[in-house]
Amino acid sequence: MTRIDDTFQRLRGEDRAAFVSYIMAGDPSFETSMEVMRGLPAAGVDIIELGVPFTDPMADGPAIQLAASRALEAGMTLGRTLEMARNFREQDTTTPIVLMGYYNPIYSMGVDRFVAAAKEAGIDGLIVVDLPPEEDDELCLPAQAAGLNFIRLATPTTDDKRLPKVAQNTSGFIYYVSITGITGAAAANAASVAPEVARIRTATNLPVCVGFGITTPEAAGNIARVADGAVVGSAIVAELAAGKPPAEVLAFVKTLADATHTR
Repeated sequence: MTRIDDTFQRLRGEDRAAFVSYIMAGDPSFETSMEVMRGLPAAGVDIIELGVPFTDPMADGPAIQLAASRALEAGMTLGRTLEMARNFREQDTTTPIVLMGYYNPIYSMGVDRFVAAAKEAGIDGLIVVDLPPEEDDELCLPAQAAGLNFIRLATPTTDDKRLPKVAQNTSGFIYYVSITGITGAAAANAASVAPEVARIRTATNLPVCVGFGITTPEAAGNIARVADGAVVGSAIVAELAAGKPPAEVLAFVKTLADATHTR
């Protein structure tokens, strides 16, 4: 049982969906993103997705692309992202942290070194969007052997033939991408998401969280009624991009979390 497993077990007992928030590590600075990260649990966040800045974030829309650029310009690296997790764990030992990003920085660090460092830093899971199931030997299996959940994406184009392959070796939860395209490109629609979540549940017993295209409390609440969790990223990143102070960003996060929890 990982922190992620424990969180979903607790939320099931409370009949609540999980609220998962994404922030880009180091955006707009190490200090600001650290302050926001530390405040997320009190704002109602159940699982934190911590983005690792990368120069070519191909799954991400303009908001997160720009966040990655700001973070890189501020000197953020994979190593400093893990430092953020270590700092967070000094005050919070229960909230799950999922690293989300791309394989290149991990490959550059070295898989064995990265897995050991992530575990030591208090990371609970990984979402590596450009590593398909056919490459499980590369990172997925070593990560799971070390006790890290490896969370896979399913999309509207993941058909019934592909779905079992996606679910294989996945743990923690399945991340369902509610739209065809990049982050922040369109609005998630609960009516169209519901049958897809039901279809995914036929292939796995894991919780299904829905992300991409959730930008308002109303949308988060609607998704929470049909899935096990709602994931919000671009809308939170946009608050930081607008120059809002951490307290205001966290107040916005709380509106999303409250809506998700009152499904």
